[in-house]
Order: sequence, then C-alpha cells, then structure tokens
Amino acid sequence: MATDEAYGNDRRLTALLDPATTALLTVECQRGVVGDDSALPELADAARASGALERVARLTAAAHAAGVQVVHAVAERRPDGRGANRNARLFRAAERLPVQQLTGSDAVRVADPIAVADADLVVRRLHGLSPLAGTDVDPLLRNMGVRTLIVTGVSANVAIPNAVFDAVNLGYTAVVPADAIAGVPADYTPAIVRHTLALVATVTTADAVIGCWRTPSSPSGEPDGAVLHRDTLPGQ
Repeated sequence: MATDEAYGNDRRLTALLDPATTALLTVECQRGVVGDDSALPELADAARASGALERVARLTAAAHAAGVQVVHAVAERRPDGRGANRNARLFRAAERLPVQQLTGSDAVRVADPIAVADADLVVRRLHGLSPLAGTDVDPLLRNMGVRTLIVTGVSANVAIPNAVFDAVNLGYTAVVPADAIAGVPADYTPAIVRHTLALVATVTTADAVIGCWRTPSSPSGEPDGAVLHRDTLPGQ
C-alpha cells in the first residue's frame, strides 16, 4: 500500500498533526456497517480482516490521550425514510437490506472496539453520501479551529473519497492513514489510495499518526483521565 514517504513519523507530519488544530474523523464505523450484525457483511469482514477497524480504535484512543478532537460520522435514516435520498442505485439497494440503519437503533451505535469519550462529537446524517456535505461537521470543526482532518473508516468505495474531497474543497488538509480505511473488494482500497487519494491527501499509516501524538506521559496511547464509554443510546 502506498504511503507518502515524505511524511513518515517525522517533524513535518508531527507539525501537520498538531493536536490543537487537528481532528480525527471516523466514518460509518457503526454496528450496522462494520459490526457483527452488519447490513454489509463483506465490508465488515474487510474492515476486520484488514485490521482497519482495530487501527481506527487505536487512533481514537491515541487522539483521546493527546487531546485531539474526535468526530464520529454516522449514517442513518428515519423509520419512515423521510428526507432520505432515492436518486441512486446505492440508496435503493440500501432500502432492501436486512439490517437498516434506523435512528435510535443498535445499528447506528459506534462499533466496538472503538471507544467514545464524552468530548467526542457524534454527527448523524439522514441523507447523501458524504460525512461533511450538508452536515454539521464543517462548522463544528471551524468553530474549534481545526485545519487538519484525519479521515478513517469505511468505505473506500464511497464515503471515504467523498470525505477527503469535501475536506480538501473546504480548505482542510486531509490526512489518510491508508491502513485505517477499508473497502470491497480488498484490492480496491490500495488502488484508490495510490491513484486517487494520494493526489489530494497526505497518505500515511496509523502507527505514524500515533507516533506523532505519543508523549512520555502516555506511552501506551491510552487516555490519561479521559472519560471513555461505548456509544450508548438514551436510556441505556
């Protein structure tokens, strides 16, 4: 898998990933997508078998420890489908899947082993393909002074490139840990990274990102005093 060799775990990458101006975005890392009861089992298998889901969890833990803002982008729909897109084959096929990403359901909870801290933002969208376009992500990040966005999760087929392109169009510097994203088939992910995402984003690895944030006070990458929990629904 191609990575930007100019941006290894060096001072340039460390400067780019300044915790004060960086956010980590997890894309559709929800139970109904990458969990055991996924609506898309092939994608869920790819995320687990490749190690991408575990690396997203490690990146999230490291971000919590370093004080980096974490944003979880969740895709869902109302039970009545009001406001949902129906203008592409993908949307119509999703309506027929055995597991639906319904608001308030288990399917739209952030999947294990990713921990959610009290300071994390969970942004839910009811329409479209992008975690950024038409959602609250951009204004929230701007209000916090974020300039660099690390994009992780699924899928490399649709939502990840959408997120990267939108981030770049909005003026953010996009960073993609290539081993923390997944798509189907498995060989599609390195192809889109090499031939498309590398043209507009800084491509690196999860370990390189974590290495930039690791400090002597938190050598394990675990949070120091942060309040962590699994994504829960009201009343649970």
